[in-house]
Amino acid sequence: MNYQIFSTLTLIGIATLCLILFDIPSGPERAEKEGLMPNQSSLPNIIVMMADDMGFSDLGCYGGEIHTPQLDSLAYGGLRFTQFYNTGRCCPTRASLLTGLYPAQTGVGHMMSDRGQPGYRGDLNDHCMTIAEVLKPAGYRTYMSGKWHVTSHLQAVDSLQHNWPLQRGFEKYYGNINGAGSFWDPYTLTRGNDLISPRTDSLYQPHQYYYTDAVSDNAVRFLGEHQEESPEQPFFLYVAYTAPHWPLHAPEEEIIPYSDMYQDGYQDVREKRLERAIKIGIIDKDWALSDATSEWDTVEYKDWHSKNMQVYAAMITRMDKGVGKIVQQLRRMDVLDNTLILFLQDNGGCAEELNWMQNDTTVNISGTEPPYPAISDATLQTSGRPTQTREGFAVMVQNKQVMSGPEESYNAYGPAWANVSNTPFRKFKHWVHEGGISTPLVAHWPAAIADPGSLRHQPSHLIDIMATCIDISGATYPQDYESEAIIPYEGESLLPVIRENADMDRTSIFFEHEGNRAVRQHRWKLVSKAYDQPRYMDNRDTLDFDQWELYDMQKDRTETRNLAAEHPDIVRAMSDVWYGWALRTQTIPKPKG
Repeated sequence: MNYQIFSTLTLIGIATLCLILFDIPSGPERAEKEGLMPNQSSLPNIIVMMADDMGFSDLGCYGGEIHTPQLDSLAYGGLRFTQFYNTGRCCPTRASLLTGLYPAQTGVGHMMSDRGQPGYRGDLNDHCMTIAEVLKPAGYRTYMSGKWHVTSHLQAVDSLQHNWPLQRGFEKYYGNINGAGSFWDPYTLTRGNDLISPRTDSLYQPHQYYYTDAVSDNAVRFLGEHQEESPEQPFFLYVAYTAPHWPLHAPEEEIIPYSDMYQDGYQDVREKRLERAIKIGIIDKDWALSDATSEWDTVEYKDWHSKNMQVYAAMITRMDKGVGKIVQQLRRMDVLDNTLILFLQDNGGCAEELNWMQNDTTVNISGTEPPYPAISDATLQTSGRPTQTREGFAVMVQNKQVMSGPEESYNAYGPAWANVSNTPFRKFKHWVHEGGISTPLVAHWPAAIADPGSLRHQPSHLIDIMATCIDISGATYPQDYESEAIIPYEGESLLPVIRENADMDRTSIFFEHEGNRAVRQHRWKLVSKAYDQPRYMDNRDTLDFDQWELYDMQKDRTETRNLAAEHPDIVRAMSDVWYGWALRTQTIPKPKG
């Protein structure tokens, strides 16, 4: 793999040449040709789609056995990135993707709780801009369907909605403001600025409500309305699925095709995924498969565990069908060729088992009569983990008497299947080893991709999406907004990578989550688990440098051979760089005194 660093002038030259070759003028050229306002019908549309808690190898086009023909079609008609990174957790990833900043710079360095430190307030701050806020002044219409999860304020009250989608640049919104919840009866379901019940939403009443379908269908609705209202303008659409995040819910007809696929357990699936990933060039044949988390022979309740993976796979397939609906709508609008579609995930497969959420198992869950009174259709869902269905049946968490799929279940698939999802990497969501932060990135844009079906191996990150959107739209990123200074975005445009497979002019990519930390510099990656240190370090004295691990990403991206003892100079130099970044970005508060 070539890691040569191009100079800035070389990158500019390549990007300019590509713009000429593809006859898509740059922002300044458009302004010069057509006055102050460019010909907006020539600007590319942009769609960013994101899955939730999906592993690196789950998609068919990344080596998985799960049926994903729509995303596979986009991949083979576009590009696949093999070394694209997220932040290892849902909230920080969404904040980083939307703003082009590292998570703590946005105020969302962790989850939605306020830890009293600038980087960890649990709410987008006033010093960042979303992609929607940046693209609107350039003439883009802006829409979102799906999971928001970058604010701690969940009440539909004007004074608390300053970080809801419509207040952060989006013109139309349908989705859930908070995080996980039932796919049959979502928590904090919202249309525009109004919390709604799925059963009384006047604009969307399908035969069977299922949240993944609702996210796809409302995205299609927004595109159709765009075609009616402003077809001459470009659009930015953000589609944030909650699939396949727990709870494992899916329509029965989607589960049936997987009924015999996972009965033999974990290892055979991992080995076949690795074999396919090597064959299609996603994984190097010399990288060792990371250790297995569990052995199938030792597992109790095998039918329950295999059903969990069946439902997980069904959730991804159903999401894939929704992606197909969106692509078909683009075809109907005759804009598919000039639309950049990016598909990725927010973190690696999730090892969480929901024992900490388990509820009362004394409730009768086998009878035909519901043990609880019914809840009216108009009542808002007030819990991400409801104790009952609207009909009054108990919802049981991680209960091995209750198979995943229907509304009465509330299960997660656990670390062993997450280990399969993250094949061939180590660790999971929450960690910043490769299994926690590696994501597929599928890019589809027929008007600009000259080598469809190809791979891109350049290490890149969520922070690059803002820069890419600015580059292709000609939008201006502001220095200040509404009297607040705006932090410059951190990423680099992927446009030269997409068009010409150019190297990226960057030295380092950084990570921190819950005390887990890493820095990637070309072939080297320095990484550490949190161990017993505080999650949010106050100063350098709390960092134990014996805990750093060093890996050669060219020879060992699966992180099986720790080289820290052999290269203490590299460990010290890279840890110094990480620490400087952490202070600059408010990932670590400045030392007191």
